[in-house]
Amino acid sequence: MKTLSIFNNKGGVGKTTLTYHLAHSLAESGKKVLLIDADPQCNLTICCIAPDTIEKIWEPENKYFDQGLEITLKANKKTETKTLLDNTRSLHFLLLPTEEGTGELSSQPPPLKITKNLDLIPGRLTLHSFEEKISSRWSDAYRGDSLAIRTLTKIRNIAEQYNEINTYDFVIIDTSPSLGILNKTIISTVDGFFIPAYPDLFSLYGIRNIGKSLSKWKKDFDALYGLISSEKRKLFPKNFVSFLGYTIYNAKKYANKHKWGLAEAHLQFAHKIPDEIRKNISSELYSKLTEHEISLPIGDVSVMHTHNTFPTLAQFYHVPMWKTPNLRNLISEHSNTISGSKERLLETKEMYDKFSTDLLNRLSKV
Repeated sequence: MKTLSIFNNKGGVGKTTLTYHLAHSLAESGKKVLLIDADPQCNLTICCIAPDTIEKIWEPENKYFDQGLEITLKANKKTETKTLLDNTRSLHFLLLPTEEGTGELSSQPPPLKITKNLDLIPGRLTLHSFEEKISSRWSDAYRGDSLAIRTLTKIRNIAEQYNEINTYDFVIIDTSPSLGILNKTIISTVDGFFIPAYPDLFSLYGIRNIGKSLSKWKKDFDALYGLISSEKRKLFPKNFVSFLGYTIYNAKKYANKHKWGLAEAHLQFAHKIPDEIRKNISSELYSKLTEHEISLPIGDVSVMHTHNTFPTLAQFYHVPMWKTPNLRNLISEHSNTISGSKERLLETKEMYDKFSTDLLNRLSKV
């Protein structure tokens, strides 16, 4: 099982759309995938499932956040707790025992099945309170405090626990654009991550910010490993995260002679991305990639260009773009758009398959 994250300090680059469609591409190729929504804005959850389904997951959890998990569980009837844990729970609910510093849940709630090979642990808007706990306990981890180390590693631990039961090939963790401590623990403890970038000035600065943060995060984790026991180090991955490269995503396509089909201004920024990576992200983190792989976007131009309104349609129907032409429940205002764009919508499957093949080749080196 490999854990993976897609991360950019710059918002609005289509990160969640890319995550969602990558997961479906992998699942349809026969890989078993678990999505974990660790973005407090819950955009990935919104892509995957309808609001009424989200409400059915969140509503039974509310009193455990309001009154406290341990107290409420003790007051429950056994049948109520069994029903609670026999159904999908949000990521934040799974983190509550660690947040409160209590024992683990008596059983592991099932993930939500999206397709045959694709599962989801939904997000929850309250996740910021777990981030606050990470921050308050960070310094205690240097003393080897068990609860603090459990807090730092819990999201990765959840991925491993679900893998033990369901045997996933990949766990993909969606994150916010923040460089805060929650993402510090997630990005530092996954096996690999890559950057989706829009070809503009802001993405270049985002790469610089990520590079500086990665250097600091690695120093912090190296210092932590040096202070804690070998037994407690087992809760962390053997190696710090690997950088898998970048992709240019959601850029407008222009009819010109350059193979990337970008406007001249965008092309200039796109060509600067590899140099920004070399200048700002330690080569130690991508030492297994070739110079060619660092220089070119993952999947080349396969997912480079904007799909216009297609992702909005995909989110509305909670299916990947290439599935929309075959839906039977299309509303009238979408029918003409989808039928007139059927060929282009179906082509998105090939695009994402090419992208995922290149990504898996890079991830296999980690």
